[in-house]
Amino acid sequence: MTSGGSGLQVRRPQSAPHSAGRSARVRRVRLFQAELFGAIAILIVVVSVALWTRGGGIQAMTGRGGPATSVGRLAGLTASALLLLQVLLMARIPWVESAWGQDVLARRHRWVGFCSFHLMLGHVVLITLGYAQSGRSGVLAQSWTMLRTYPGMLLAAAGTVALVVVVVTSLRAARRRLRYESWHLLHLYAYLGVGLALPHQLWTGHDFTSSTTATTFWWGLWAIAAGTVILYRLVLPLSRSVWHGITVAEVVEEGPGVISVIMTGRRLHRVGWQAGQFCQWRFLSGSGWSRAHPLSISAMPSPERIRITARLIGNGSHRLAGLAPGTRVLFEGPYGSMTPDRRRRRDVLMICAGIGITPMRALAEHLVGEGASFEAGRLRRPSVTILHRVQSVGDCTFAAEFGYLARNADLTVLPLVGRRADGSSIFPGPGSVDAERKLTSLVPGLIQREVYLCGPKTFMREARRSLESAGVPAIHIHAEEFGW
Repeated sequence: MTSGGSGLQVRRPQSAPHSAGRSARVRRVRLFQAELFGAIAILIVVVSVALWTRGGGIQAMTGRGGPATSVGRLAGLTASALLLLQVLLMARIPWVESAWGQDVLARRHRWVGFCSFHLMLGHVVLITLGYAQSGRSGVLAQSWTMLRTYPGMLLAAAGTVALVVVVVTSLRAARRRLRYESWHLLHLYAYLGVGLALPHQLWTGHDFTSSTTATTFWWGLWAIAAGTVILYRLVLPLSRSVWHGITVAEVVEEGPGVISVIMTGRRLHRVGWQAGQFCQWRFLSGSGWSRAHPLSISAMPSPERIRITARLIGNGSHRLAGLAPGTRVLFEGPYGSMTPDRRRRRDVLMICAGIGITPMRALAEHLVGEGASFEAGRLRRPSVTILHRVQSVGDCTFAAEFGYLARNADLTVLPLVGRRADGSSIFPGPGSVDAERKLTSLVPGLIQREVYLCGPKTFMREARRSLESAGVPAIHIHAEEFGW
């Protein structure tokens, strides 16, 4: 059977049992990976401080300008370490991505980025002040002397400007005024800023050149950071895209303002896509081809075909509607942690809003087809319930496909149509709604289900609060934000 107008085959549910043991092993591996990266991050910062101490950082905190200069060097070293950790967080390292998922990774990347930026500013101010004090000159005069005579300082200043651009555009007020694609492109200036700062640090930094150990540590750290970026942001995506040869097959309207892009390629099952994940897609035609589109997989991929779905809400997404068959496609990924192997329980609840139904569509297909488990000597299929918040009935994307799946499995889709009852409810009004009681009445065995959430941040925050109030443990709630 084919979906409503998409031309994509909906595969019949299979009887392959879900392996709880395998999911448990995956969770243990991911926990170990997260702890390993955290330990590496702490070690890098500790070694940086130890090298500053070994290089006489404490002893140098005497005399005119000594305290400001020495503390400024420490701030610079810590900023460099955090900046390199930020680069590693941005490098799309597969095991780091799978360990934390995009949501947690984005928050940690943001926190580390702002910390390194403020330490960098402190380094600039303190070093300039310390040198001015020791040379008995004015701060402005000392700044000009450093820019004009110190090797690599002009490049470092340019790098600082690039990092300022990244930080300013990362503020919420600025992000609200930018399209995601434009913000993503500007964010790449972080790599330029880091690269321009490198010569200054390695040529003139006392703590970088004070010993063979320090020089080896910092050069090695920079080489690892550069290598991971080149490998995972350039070499791997390009080689995968060329090897699989993905091209646009057709673009289909799924509903008002919603389109699906169906693509074909070679050996797509070897990419490692899972239901619930997304990729960064670049369509090589027309203006804007360099901008990446973060779009979820909306159906289980076959060896030759894959489908993504988007809402037309900006110039970037509207461009997708005009893609011609045969357009070449580059992709990065897959990314995202809202995958079937996060599940610890047989039965599942999915709560989503608007286009957040996209990853749920693929998850539902996987769970009803391959999510069965043996219990008490017999095969038990999962019960899957989907609550979909929409403004109108016409916004119920994939209704025909869900109907087909429901005829072959224990799948229930409940559209929640209308405006929210108030600012603190996931349910439509009018008037206030007791979300906890409503959830319990709509979803049998609520507290015994694994829960997946997808939608705007405020919606998911309220959904999580209502679920936890209704007794669902936080460990069984998995979220994927499609806001940025």
